[in-house]
Amino acid sequence: MADAEDSFDQPAPSQRLTARNVVFIGFDGLQPLDLVGPMEVFSKANQYAPTTGHAPFRYELTVASPEGGDIGSASGLVIGRTVSLSDLPDQLDTVIVAGGTGVGLRLSLAGPLVNWLSEHSSKVRRLASVCTGAFVLGAAGLLDGRRAATHWSSCEELQRMFPEAVVEPDSLFVSDGNIYTSAGITAGIDLSLALVEQDLGAQVALAVARDLVLFLRRPGGQTQFSASLAAQAKTGGRLDELLVWMADNPEADLSLPALADRAAMSERNFGRVFAKQAGMTPACYVECIRLDRAKLYLETTEWPLARVAERSGLGSVATLIRAFAKRLNITPDVYRKRFGMGANIMA
Repeated sequence: MADAEDSFDQPAPSQRLTARNVVFIGFDGLQPLDLVGPMEVFSKANQYAPTTGHAPFRYELTVASPEGGDIGSASGLVIGRTVSLSDLPDQLDTVIVAGGTGVGLRLSLAGPLVNWLSEHSSKVRRLASVCTGAFVLGAAGLLDGRRAATHWSSCEELQRMFPEAVVEPDSLFVSDGNIYTSAGITAGIDLSLALVEQDLGAQVALAVARDLVLFLRRPGGQTQFSASLAAQAKTGGRLDELLVWMADNPEADLSLPALADRAAMSERNFGRVFAKQAGMTPACYVECIRLDRAKLYLETTEWPLARVAERSGLGSVATLIRAFAKRLNITPDVYRKRFGMGANIMA
């Protein structure tokens, strides 16, 4: 998992109080929330930005597309009057590429957008992607040797297509140099809040989050998708109900004999079928669901670690600590400090 403290450098005060242009790039078949969500964050930031004398800070926002004009989204929403890439100024502050699906995304990987990104990446202070927009950055050669994130369902494909990238399937967003990539859809909002915080400070970012009624502003290192849900998503077989029951009952007896008996199978056959359908052994899945539950308790309660361990099925504080070290390379106390109630309450 990416380090949640992998925060962006804060700019000097003199850097914060200048107008900056932000371009949101879409294409036919884009996921509209990939574009509209981040755009709304920067638009709201203008309301809370500090002022210098009589000149307030302002983000100048532009929606662009390869050819300009109207573009259709995957959900049927039409975004009109976009600016052609060829009409954009040479000097841009921040460029955010939306993700999408189907033919539109495939065409973007070999079209003018990739060429434009390759040519202009060195002229842009920050170049970001949302969701499968990472594939467009990859096609432009911008992910080679860099850490990257995308939607959990596309991580393996992104790694396969761009083997020089270092894909981090557990990250909501990552930064590497001037390249920023975020995970699926709403993670673009988290990334945008972080970029606003980089420019204008934590108080402005928190004000924007509160205004947009974002209940949880998730740090970049927090897992975007639980391992137990990933296993459930792979099955589609006879063990579906059992996997859900296990996730709902982490405190139950989840030993191999007990699970095999519940599935009315021999232990050997159960272990074989489980691993084939879930993509992991029963023991691994049990550890994942118990870790997921422990993370939930650390995020939402102030329970002592002993109670967290007991209620999550891990049993003891020592086992809890070992599970966090093994799976997350972090201690439960540090996890709670980063993601718990106190870290996410917006005063």
